[in-house]
Amino acid sequence: MEPVPGPQEKYHLITRNLQEVLGEDKLMAILKERELKIYWGTATTGKPHVAYFVPMSKIADFLKAGCEVTILFADLHAYLDNMKAPWELLELRTHYYENVIKAMLESIGVPLERLKFVRGTDYQLSKEYTLDVYRLSSLVTQHDAKKAGAEVVKQVEHPLLSGLLYPGLQALDEEYLKVDAQFGGVDQRKIFTFAEKYLPSLGYAKRIHLMNPMVPGLTGSKMSSSEEDSKIDLLDRKEDVKKKLRKAFCEPGNVENNGVLSFIKHVLFPLKSEFVVLREEKWGGNKTYTAYEALEKDFAEQVVHPGDLKNSVEVALNKLLDPIREKFNSLELKKLSQAAYPKAKPAEKHTKNSEPENTVVPSQLDIRVGKVISVEKHPDADSLYVEKVDVGEPEPRTVVSGLVQFIPKEQLQDRLVVLLCNMKPKAMRGVESQGMVLCASSAGEPRQVELLDPPAGCCAGERVYVEGYEDGDPEEELKPKKKVFEKLQADFRISEDCVAQWKQRNFLTKLGTVSCKSLKGGSI
Repeated sequence: MEPVPGPQEKYHLITRNLQEVLGEDKLMAILKERELKIYWGTATTGKPHVAYFVPMSKIADFLKAGCEVTILFADLHAYLDNMKAPWELLELRTHYYENVIKAMLESIGVPLERLKFVRGTDYQLSKEYTLDVYRLSSLVTQHDAKKAGAEVVKQVEHPLLSGLLYPGLQALDEEYLKVDAQFGGVDQRKIFTFAEKYLPSLGYAKRIHLMNPMVPGLTGSKMSSSEEDSKIDLLDRKEDVKKKLRKAFCEPGNVENNGVLSFIKHVLFPLKSEFVVLREEKWGGNKTYTAYEALEKDFAEQVVHPGDLKNSVEVALNKLLDPIREKFNSLELKKLSQAAYPKAKPAEKHTKNSEPENTVVPSQLDIRVGKVISVEKHPDADSLYVEKVDVGEPEPRTVVSGLVQFIPKEQLQDRLVVLLCNMKPKAMRGVESQGMVLCASSAGEPRQVELLDPPAGCCAGERVYVEGYEDGDPEEELKPKKKVFEKLQADFRISEDCVAQWKQRNFLTKLGTVSCKSLKGGSI
């Protein structure tokens, strides 16, 4: 029988690998008296992927520390968040989540009998809870509700009222689940501080909040259900896992935004307390690391090769996925998976000639990946940059951009951008601009602007197209009077996963989706 950990050891287990803890003193005070009661909630929306092993790993830590852990399947939240889960699929998706989350926990050796599983609709439709929603809505300003959900709730130009209710419900869950603490990603921070502000106004206690870092996906950006190459599905075949890991961003010596290293740090190390790098004898043979920092140091110094790291993660990951694949190989769960996530019809291929006359289509735009070779301030305009951009032509193009107040010069230099190349050249304060850098822009004030990011590995000159419009030929030069770009731009948006879209179809290159850093729901 393992010895019972003391308060300090419990505190270490609970907080290790977290990015932030709100309420550390209260946490330690509770641990000195009794076991901590904590919950983790997940909205039952898109299919869970391997990044879900990150919170699962922390749940294992919480149980080792003796915590009483509740897992909430937030079905009502999934519907309120801009109807990410349609009402008719809500029950099916919640059932899918229950099965897949339990299978993940079993695969990492977490005893399910020590966990409590709850659905949001088990208590969120009660008279008492509903009354508290009304009480809270009489205290919360529209500004605070929108701000609280900014990182979590889908941001759109004309938001639904349901999205403003979302943060309040998540705050009330802490009281109705009778917990001391809530655990989530650092993207939940604004909801957590919202709860700390408003729960005491209803006479309820302020809770502790534990936050995981956001783990990069395989492309170096956030692991996302809508970006296929950024994530490995829990039911992916072994050959698919190999293929996606081969394409993963894992530059020699680069430990920043490295999704492969992050997965080792936040999932594999906490589970096993070690990681084995598998390699041939001629390259030094297998090496066992008992501290993540030593592995990261060796990778930074290029003692460990990216190929060996990926192969080793592939072996370890498949060991975690095998029991989940086996469980979902049953006829019942196959049917559930298909019913909860029905396959969308393939995107219809469009060309200019297949559309009604006078209809504008994205294939009319000549959008390419460009590389900024030089950046200078405009000689006659303080708010403008003059850039030289390589777009795969014999000579770089001159582009004038109004980005001075939003993006520092050094962040533009030598980086890849997305450029509209068939606008009619236009003189801007005496300098002819031969293209336009496409950026994401926030809907609210103060205005924020971020460059659109092509997928890692793209080259200057690669075509950027909209899903389903790959085959059309761009206009040689857009006619200003026809306003082709302006008409299409009206439907340009940044998705909840920060992917650039036109009418919910992704901007793509041959290597994947075009995205921005953080401006969910923004315009382009």
